[in-house]
Amino acid sequence: MTDLTTPHLERLARRRVALKFGLMAHATVFVLVNLGLWLVAKRPPVPIWGWALGLAIHTAVVAFKLTVGNGLRERMLAHERDALRRRGVQ
Repeated sequence: MTDLTTPHLERLARRRVALKFGLMAHATVFVLVNLGLWLVAKRPPVPIWGWALGLAIHTAVVAFKLTVGNGLRERMLAHERDALRRRGVQ
C-alpha cells in the first residue's frame, strides 16, 4: 500500500516536478542551440539527429517514470518482502 502522508506527497510532487523541469530544460537548450546553429550555418546542423535521439530517449524515460514506473520500485520491494516472508526468511 502506498503511503499518502503529507511528507510522502511532498517528496513525490518534488520528484515529479524535477523530472518535468529537467526535460523542459533539455528541450529548451536543444531548440535554442540548434536554432542558433541553423541561423549561423544557413542549414540544419549535423549533430541535430543524435541530440534529437537523446531528447526522445529522455522524454520516454520521464514518461515511463511518471506513469508506469511511478512506485514500481516500491511495489517490487513489497513483492520481494512478501515472497521472503512466505519462505520463512527472517
